Amino acid sequence: MADFLTFMTSLSPNLYLPGQGTIAPLLAAAETAEAAKPEESIIVAGVLLSLVVIYLASKIGGEICTRINLPPVLGDLVGGVIVGVSVFKLLIFPESGVDGSESVIISVLQKTTGLEPAAAIATFEAQSEVITIFAELGVIILLFEIGLESELKELIKYGPQAAVVAVVGVVAPFTAGTVGLITLFHVATIPAIFAGAALTATSIGITAKVLAEIGQLSSKEGQIIIGAAVLDDILGIIVLAVVASLVKTGEVEVTNILVLIVSAGAFLVGVILLGRFLSPYYVSFVKELKTRGPLLISALVIAFILSYIGAAIHLEAILGAFAAGLVLGETEKQQELEEQVVPVADVFVPVFFVVVGAKTNLGVLNPAVPSNREGLIIAAFLIVVAIIGKVVAGYSVFGQTEVKRLGIGIGMIPRGEVGLVFAGVGAASGALSDALQAAIIMMVILTTFVAPPLLRLVFREPVTTPEVVGSTKD
Repeated sequence: MADFLTFMTSLSPNLYLPGQGTIAPLLAAAETAEAAKPEESIIVAGVLLSLVVIYLASKIGGEICTRINLPPVLGDLVGGVIVGVSVFKLLIFPESGVDGSESVIISVLQKTTGLEPAAAIATFEAQSEVITIFAELGVIILLFEIGLESELKELIKYGPQAAVVAVVGVVAPFTAGTVGLITLFHVATIPAIFAGAALTATSIGITAKVLAEIGQLSSKEGQIIIGAAVLDDILGIIVLAVVASLVKTGEVEVTNILVLIVSAGAFLVGVILLGRFLSPYYVSFVKELKTRGPLLISALVIAFILSYIGAAIHLEAILGAFAAGLVLGETEKQQELEEQVVPVADVFVPVFFVVVGAKTNLGVLNPAVPSNREGLIIAAFLIVVAIIGKVVAGYSVFGQTEVKRLGIGIGMIPRGEVGLVFAGVGAASGALSDALQAAIIMMVILTTFVAPPLLRLVFREPVTTPEVVGSTKD
């Protein structure tokens, strides 16, 4: 467009367009718009710099935590906080309330690639979107890997216990948080319900990664935690849908809730049953393929398709990936597939955890800001409820002897990215005050960081089930 207007101007600088005036202002506007468009090569350069920052933060943080006997995943999170919006601003995102002018990477791009200031914001947003997608891929691959390592038979075996833990882990903190905010802090009903809903979440990604690192994923406790966390995700989605509906309309749409419940149950049960029926054909098909990487590529195709279906029916994509891992983990190719997935996970999974840390704004902890003081008091209450509510859920396990109930409860504590979703939706809907939003974010931060070292502390002794993560399945 700008080239055409320039050509027309060269023919007649004072060319007049009916209803538009002379062509010169149009040319200036077109040139401004053209300059504001980000170049693909510069976006790629920004993504590459972001990945360099992410991998360095992950490796340095992981190495430090490993050497002081802490889970490496905690190093990913801490490394993300340090390079993120709270400290160095090397890796920041628009949803953190900052723009491209505060991004160190954008500044580097402007100095080294000739990035125009007019295009900086668009480049920043595009680069952030790509990294966010990488992070989403990371958690999908993580849950696929966890599904491969999990025993479907054990999950079914401990299904009733996991269901009880999940229900108690949702009901206890939700009820205590909502009632406490209304009675003790005189918070309005809808914001209190929203904050109570944020307490129900469980970050399966963080807990599963820690359990895998310390070799407890296949234990009784690990299987109960994973099963409960999966159910927690489903219940959390339903709770979020109910609360979001309440905020928007003032009434709960029962039809939508029923659709979510039926979709979740049908999806999980259907995938497992259909997968068991089709898995022999899958193995035969893979054996017939002659090209490079048939097992890994075909498995990822299945994982991505199920993740898409999970997202399309308004469930979490990670549930589809986890279900795919469970099904393929029951085939004779489990060990070989797990070995091939590990390098892929090493590339994408750190992006997820570092991004979670980078998006965490520790500025809400500053008591010098007046609006944070009320939030600090409410946060202390929410943190106590968040921890006790999940620990109580761990002690609700029945029918099992010699099981570490405290470990199960601690495994359900981290809210992670799931809690941040609740906080984000609440902020976008206008249901949360600044103080309440700050309190929820603080609760998410503390529960996310406190769970990994506590899990390692609780499981420092050998567990009752001597299974090893990554062992060949029968």
